[in-house]
Amino acid sequence: MASTPKIEIIRKRADFLAVAASGKKWVAPGFILQIGAAHDPAPAIRYGLTASRKVGNAVTRNRAKRRLRALAAELLPYATSEHDYVLIARDMTPVLPFDAMRQDMVKGMKRMKVWRD
Repeated sequence: MASTPKIEIIRKRADFLAVAASGKKWVAPGFILQIGAAHDPAPAIRYGLTASRKVGNAVTRNRAKRRLRALAAELLPYATSEHDYVLIARDMTPVLPFDAMRQDMVKGMKRMKVWRD
C-alpha cells in the first residue's frame, strides 16, 4: 500500500446503533463484523469493538477485545473508508487461533465488497 489510511475508534452509542441498523453483517466463529455507511465522508476508517458478558468475565472480555483490536489494526487498512465497521466478540474469540480469525476477516471483507488491494 502506498499510504496507510488513518484509523479512528467509534465511541458513541449512536454510531454503534447506526452501523447495526444498516443490517450488513458477516458472522464468523470468532467474531461478527457489521458494516454501516460512514458517518461523514472522511479519509479515516472508523471502527468499534464490543464484547458482551456472554463472552465471559472481565479478563476474558478484555482478551477478546485485544485480539479484535489487533485484527482491526492489521486488516482494516485494506478496507474502504466509505463505511464504518464494528467487530463484536463471540464466545470463541479468546480461544480461536489468530490465523483462523484473520482468514475469516479477509473472507468477510471480500464477500461484503469492502476489501481493496
